Amino acid sequence: MRITNSLFFAFLLSLGWTSCSEEPSKAEAEAKTTEAQTDSLRYPEEVHLRNVRQLTFGGNNAEAYFSFDGQKLSFQSDNPAWGNQCDQIYYMPVTGYQDEQPPRISTGKGRTTCAYFMPGDTSIIFASTHLDADTCPQAPHMSNGKYVWGVFPSYDIFVADLQGNIIKQLTHEPGYDAEPTVSPDGKKIVFTSTRSGDLELWTMDIDGSNLHQVTHELGYDGGAFFSPDSKKLVFRASRPKTEEEIKTYKELLAQGLVQPTEMEIFVCNVDGSDMQQITKLGGANWAPFFHPSGKKILFSSNHESVGKGRPRFNIYTINLDGSGLERITYDSIFDAFIIFSPDGKKVAFSSNRHNGGGHDTNVFIADWVD
Repeated sequence: MRITNSLFFAFLLSLGWTSCSEEPSKAEAEAKTTEAQTDSLRYPEEVHLRNVRQLTFGGNNAEAYFSFDGQKLSFQSDNPAWGNQCDQIYYMPVTGYQDEQPPRISTGKGRTTCAYFMPGDTSIIFASTHLDADTCPQAPHMSNGKYVWGVFPSYDIFVADLQGNIIKQLTHEPGYDAEPTVSPDGKKIVFTSTRSGDLELWTMDIDGSNLHQVTHELGYDGGAFFSPDSKKLVFRASRPKTEEEIKTYKELLAQGLVQPTEMEIFVCNVDGSDMQQITKLGGANWAPFFHPSGKKILFSSNHESVGKGRPRFNIYTINLDGSGLERITYDSIFDAFIIFSPDGKKVAFSSNRHNGGGHDTNVFIADWVD
C-alpha cells in the first residue's frame, strides 16, 4: 500500500498538481495508517520483520517448521478446541488453514513433539509417546522450586504421511528419543537421545541407519538444527559444573526431568568436531536457528529479564564468533522458535503477542528484512 501511494503521488506531481491544499498530507497519513493496520502484529522496534501474520488461534501452538518447498508448515498444538489433551502434530499452508482445524498427522494418542518435513514434503518426522499409552504422560512444572521440563523415556521417533498414517518407526531404544530435524540436503537427521546415559545429540541417515553420537559432555544437548550447507549443527546445551549442579542434573534426569533455566547456544560440525560456545549470556538461551548466510544464529533468550521478575523471552541474533548481539523481537512475554523459509525470505515463529492477556501461544509468519 505504501509503495502504491508513493507512485500515485509521483504521478500527480508529474501532471503539475501542486495544490497547497491539505490533500497530499492527508493521503500520506492515510497510507501510513493503512500500513500500521496491515502490519499491526509487529512492534515498531522489530525492523527485521514485515507483514507479520497470525496463523493459529487458541491453545499453545509452537515449533512451526517449513516444508522443503516453503509452502507448508508442520507444528504442534494442544488446542482444546481440536480435542487435544496435550500436544499433537499438524500441518498447514503458509497462508494458514481454512477449515475449522488443520490436518492432524499424529495419532491423537500420547504426547508428541518436534515435527519436521521429510524430503519430498509427503511425510513428516516427529516424536511420540503413543506406543507406551494412549494418555498424555505428565510431569511436574516445578521441582524444589525450580522450573522443569519432562523428557519422557517413552518418546520414540516416527514418520507419518500427510494423511496421518505412520509409515516408519526410526528409533526403538529404551529411553528418550525426540527432537528430530532434517538437514537441508535431505541426507541426515539430528535428534536428542538418552541411549548413552545422558541427553546427547545423535545423527542418523534419513532412513534411520548409520547412527553417530555427536556430543559427549554432561548436560542437556537438544533442539539442534543444521546449517544451510548441512555441514554444521546449532543447539542449546546445559553444562552443570559444580558438584551440586551435577548431582541435581543427574537426579532430575533419572526422573525424566531437566531444568531448562541455564542454557547457552553451541555450534559444531555435524560429526561433533570444532565445538564452539556461541553465547555466554546467562539465563535460558535456546531454540536456535541459522541465518540463511550461515554466519549468524537466531535464538530465544530471557537474559535481559533474569532477576527482574517474570521471565521475558525475545528473539536475538548473534554472529558465530559471539559478537554482534542484536534484539529482533519485542513482545513483553514470549517470542521463540524462529525458523527461516528455505529461500530465506520469510520466518515463522511462536509468540504470546496480542493474545488478549491470556496464555495462548500462536504461530506467526513474517517477511524477513536484513
